[in-house]
Amino acid sequence: MNQNHLKKINSKQVVITSDNAGQRIDNFLIRYFGRIPKSRVYQMLRKGEVRINSGRIKQTYKLVEGDNVRIPPIFLDERGVTIPTRSLQQKISDAIIYEDEGLIVINKPAGIVVHSGSGQAHGVIEAFRSMGGDYEKLELVHRLDKDTSGCLMLAKNIPVLRKLHEAINNNEVAKSYCALLAGCLADKEITVNSALSKNSVSSGERIVKIDENGKSATTIISRDQVFPSATLVNIKLITGRTHQIRVHSASIDHPVIGDMKYGDRSINQEYKKRGLKRMFLHAKTLKLRSPVNQQPLIIDAPLETKLVNFIEKLSDTKS
Repeated sequence: MNQNHLKKINSKQVVITSDNAGQRIDNFLIRYFGRIPKSRVYQMLRKGEVRINSGRIKQTYKLVEGDNVRIPPIFLDERGVTIPTRSLQQKISDAIIYEDEGLIVINKPAGIVVHSGSGQAHGVIEAFRSMGGDYEKLELVHRLDKDTSGCLMLAKNIPVLRKLHEAINNNEVAKSYCALLAGCLADKEITVNSALSKNSVSSGERIVKIDENGKSATTIISRDQVFPSATLVNIKLITGRTHQIRVHSASIDHPVIGDMKYGDRSINQEYKKRGLKRMFLHAKTLKLRSPVNQQPLIIDAPLETKLVNFIEKLSDTKS
């Protein structure tokens, strides 16, 4: 059997430093190996191939500084392995709007996933890591949907990642969005308090629904500009659930225009004919304290030119 395409990674002992302390062992291994299926990582944990301080551990084990991790030998199948294109790398590099010793924020373009999976070979994190240097250790702090643009945070090391997760959990990171919703909002401000739960349909697609037994979720929607059949709004997230803005907006009969999952198909088609080629949802502003020096940060991601021009066209229809 020809195994020229297989690359062997030998067994190794790794001593955990403060950079990785607090990280779950499964996430550490997924990051360490990079290109092996996650199922293989969980298999080696179940079988005890990975040992910490000579003992077996569960996938939920959190690493402690000084832990001695035995990495088992493994073969990587390098057939079909690709790296992100130069154009994707450049697009992501050009999208950086803030950077310091511990944090990077990009204005993520719509149409690009934050990480590979679900049929997507590469995303933001793979593009950064393929650039090398300090970017090889970047970690996603949070996520944005593929078709949502705007502020996306990445941490340069695990300690910064932990600080930012703690800040998010303590509601110390404020996120605001802008969106174009279908219909004319009668109220200047609407607060939606509807619990959400994740579900999977027969095709395996993940969908989020209003569910009183789900996780609590609060969205504040503020009217900005009203057009004949749409409203430009500013949105403040009190919680950060998956698809929260999209589901909450649809629940009050004002879905995000261009949303193919939760939106109105006929309205989406109408606005596509008028020139809107994407979902109009943008993560506009982040307010937080720097995880490096605790100085207050306000980071703003400008709307792409095409959306600005589209809003100007809508404004012309009012006059």
